[in-house]
Amino acid sequence: MTKPVCVLVGAPGSGKTTVGELLAGALGVGFRDTDHDIEAMAGKPIPEIFVDEGEAHFRTLERAAVAAALASHPGVLALGGGAVLAEENRAALVGHTVVYLSVELTDAVKRVGLGAGRPLLAINPRATLKYLLDQRRPLYAEVATATVVTDGREPDDVVAEIVALLRG
Repeated sequence: MTKPVCVLVGAPGSGKTTVGELLAGALGVGFRDTDHDIEAMAGKPIPEIFVDEGEAHFRTLERAAVAAALASHPGVLALGGGAVLAEENRAALVGHTVVYLSVELTDAVKRVGLGAGRPLLAINPRATLKYLLDQRRPLYAEVATATVVTDGREPDDVVAEIVALLRG
């Protein structure tokens, strides 16, 4: 079984995709984002999945995408912000190197803007993001083998810290 070099988890706006792509480049491995996998499986963007089939259907696709990626991707893997909500996903992360990209509300809001393309942030993005951060922080910490604070930092600095962690 192939497993990722590193799995990135964190809230919307934590930098999973940006940092993930840079980290993969720094390590000379591929990058994969389960949100992109879900869109490929469904044949449509995530916001349309939420509108057409609902969040429950999206979460079903997400569990399948996470399981497939954990079993087959040898590079850097970014999970969607809500993937940790499923016990099945949290259990599947045991034994993997999981880096929690921590972000506080102020920086997260700056990074996600008004939530365009993020269905859970479509109405009152700031209040919703605060709720999501409060709800998910303990779950990110539960699955993480390391936590990297991203607030007020450039992506390259975050990548350098993760590379140093991975190289021990």
